[in-house]
Amino acid sequence: MVNTVFSDPRLSTGISGLDNVLHGGLPMGHVYLIEGDPGAGKTTLGMQFLLQGIAHDEKVLFVTLAESKGELEKVAASHGFDISKIDVFEVSPPELAGRGAEQYTVFHPAEVELADVMQSILDRVEKSQAARIVIDSMSEIRMLARDPLRYRRQVLTLKQFFVGKNATVLLLDDRTGDRQDLQLQSISHGVIRLENLRRDYGVTRRQLEALKVRASQFREGVHDYVIRKGGLQVFPRLISSEHKARKLDMQNLESGLDELDKLFGGGVPTGSTTLLIGPAGVGKSTIASKFLDTAAARGQNGVLFSSDETLDSLLTRCRGLGIALETHIKNKTVQVSEMEAANMSPGEFIHHIRRQVEERQVKVVVVDSLNGLLNAMQEERMLMVHLHELLSYLNHKGVTTFMVLAQSGVIGNQMRSPIDVSYIADNVLLFRYFEAEGAVRQAVSVVKRRNGRHERTIRELRMSSNGIEIGEPLKQFQGVLTGVPTYIGDKKPLL
Repeated sequence: MVNTVFSDPRLSTGISGLDNVLHGGLPMGHVYLIEGDPGAGKTTLGMQFLLQGIAHDEKVLFVTLAESKGELEKVAASHGFDISKIDVFEVSPPELAGRGAEQYTVFHPAEVELADVMQSILDRVEKSQAARIVIDSMSEIRMLARDPLRYRRQVLTLKQFFVGKNATVLLLDDRTGDRQDLQLQSISHGVIRLENLRRDYGVTRRQLEALKVRASQFREGVHDYVIRKGGLQVFPRLISSEHKARKLDMQNLESGLDELDKLFGGGVPTGSTTLLIGPAGVGKSTIASKFLDTAAARGQNGVLFSSDETLDSLLTRCRGLGIALETHIKNKTVQVSEMEAANMSPGEFIHHIRRQVEERQVKVVVVDSLNGLLNAMQEERMLMVHLHELLSYLNHKGVTTFMVLAQSGVIGNQMRSPIDVSYIADNVLLFRYFEAEGAVRQAVSVVKRRNGRHERTIRELRMSSNGIEIGEPLKQFQGVLTGVPTYIGDKKPLL
């Protein structure tokens, strides 16, 4: 499919996320280098590129020096690809041709005459008249060339051959040679690099980067991607400034609990981010679910991303507190996504949220919890940058976001957070346990509201079969946030 972005006619790669990175696809009629580690998905990308051509009645050619046609068919079958219409040219070294079973003996590349191999490729390309061509892989040609000068001459010959043929060519290279060798990069019109990043735990993370595309704009930086049945799926890096919308009217999203709304000065501003922070089990997830429930009851779509709690546990807890989340899920107003954070990159996580916002017009997002993301992505140095871009994007879209963060410790003034995200949140709702009358109780207060005034009191929070109750300000106590308050009043203020 040919796209016209800017002034260049472009070819879709068959991977929507990669087309987004390339601002519409690859400028047609040029030679591109796709380099990456073994297992990074170069061959799969090449197949998707050719299958996109088949879908638009283009002639395509796959030249393979690294794998047999049978091996390519197995790769295609694993993804559900039908490559029967792809012209596959399997290049065999001249010395092996016609030897039958002897083809499977060990063969040293230095014994092959490179000129014969190159000529056979050029002859087949000339005969095919293909508009899309994939050559897999250049590392085989590098080994046959034996020295860098001869290799560079052959690559230049290959590039000159394609001039004026109106063919778009992908040269695949597995980077098994000298990683400082930049000959292919300098000769190619564009370079896309695929990398495997090892984790201490969980699945391998993969990143893609467009290093250059001559005379063309593209989305710079690294982009997460995965290889699943169906091929590569690329998650372009989110740039929130690209999604600025017209200024929205600031309204309040109410919780349905009068006392909690009073704490917030009337409710949580729409299009803002609220951080619910406190020790484990204090009620953070429940309050976030209550906001989601109230919004859904008013017809606003919402989504909850859960990494710490199963759906059954969540619904059981909400049912016992009178939160009708189960009804909203059945009505498809609310969706609950159980995140496998150890198997997910920041790019994929952001992609799931964007899809909910753009496809379902979601207006309330709950992330429960940030701890799950932080624990699974400890090697991700730029996680805070990802979060900042995501929250800015949601703000531009008028989406109200709730993030749950559990602190270590239970009671006292030694509470610690795994990461400081309060500065990127518009509102902060603080939860605490405190001791009173021989019992452990819960308190809640708003310590930050970026837009507008809020109540600066501390109120008691109680959850029971009667639902969620929030009491009057604890004016008769001092030191509630330390966990061991001092009673200074003459009235009993507790629920």
